[in-house]
Amino acid sequence: MSNTSPSGLPRARALGIVFPGKSGAHNAITDIPGVEVGYVTKIEGQDIRTGVTAILPRGKEGVGIPCSAAFYSLNGNGEMTGTIWIEESGSLSMPILITNTHAVGQVHSGVIEWVVENKPSVAARWLFPVVAETWDGYLNEINQIVVSKDDAKKAINSAASGAIDEGSVGGGTGMNCYQYKGGTGTSSRVVEYADHDYTVGAFVQANFGHREELTIRGISMENSKIPNPMADEDWFQKDQNRYRPPGGAGSVIVVIGTDAPLLPLQCKALAKRVPLGLARTGTTGSHFSGDIFLVFSTANEGSFASDFPSGEPTESDFDTSISIPWGRMDAFYTATVHAVEEAVINALVVNKDMEGRGGHKSYALRHEFIQSKFRTQPQSGD
Repeated sequence: MSNTSPSGLPRARALGIVFPGKSGAHNAITDIPGVEVGYVTKIEGQDIRTGVTAILPRGKEGVGIPCSAAFYSLNGNGEMTGTIWIEESGSLSMPILITNTHAVGQVHSGVIEWVVENKPSVAARWLFPVVAETWDGYLNEINQIVVSKDDAKKAINSAASGAIDEGSVGGGTGMNCYQYKGGTGTSSRVVEYADHDYTVGAFVQANFGHREELTIRGISMENSKIPNPMADEDWFQKDQNRYRPPGGAGSVIVVIGTDAPLLPLQCKALAKRVPLGLARTGTTGSHFSGDIFLVFSTANEGSFASDFPSGEPTESDFDTSISIPWGRMDAFYTATVHAVEEAVINALVVNKDMEGRGGHKSYALRHEFIQSKFRTQPQSGD
């Protein structure tokens, strides 16, 4: 497992931070066989700091093949399209894309165009793409809609397995977390079950939290002395003629994937554990933060489909699947919580300072500061 991102920046473990649980080969959601992730990052001039991320549960070739799935909203001040159908059917067969708040429409249309062009048999039926968002309007001129349908298609086409970058990439480009530079993070955990090694992977687009809340492995990150223009400047009133939003405002999108055989309600149960992983990093969940989570299982391929029926039902017309017994779900809950926690910290660590719209600045959490905290205080146990 590499403790360095593909861009060459160290990940959280490279700083000596110890996380519980056994990680997969890349410590990423792409440790789940078949899962692919792609990015389009848009950094243009002074004002554009945004992008789009694509997560393909079964890869490009598997678009249209359903997965067991569920979603959960801790706080609904945000958007994730396609979730009504997921709630109704317990299945997901489309790519998952994440972008900024005002680009959801363009990205949604781009996914449909990609499916029409690449999977016409799938496009012959209804399409409910999953597009989620967080707000990047501090660093990005969000009302200038620069994320296009073509960008959504490029993100899907660029999706690949293996090690993936983190920090200010894709939809996470212009995001802030705990009022430091935030964005994209990922992690994974391996769950040993009988003769199987199942993977639970977490992917976060982190744009939430107040500076004073941040905790890493039980150690408060207060008094960093790192500039915080989001709190020190009355930027929102100057820009929008409104009061500055509270410090915890923002959003977080979390996607959890696994190759363990889970039923839709078991996916829902994992989604409900995501807030526990976020809480381990300090957040208390702001009213002004859209915290929305999606879970999918790539097991049981061929089940959970909603095809149009043909003729009268026969003895072969049954949907058959296996699942982890409910009484043995605890290990998967634990893996979810641990992977989410580390993914958020990776989003903070694999980052650099960024200047964006109107000269606004977002400062990265300094590695030296984290290490100084760990030299003087022991990490919490699990």
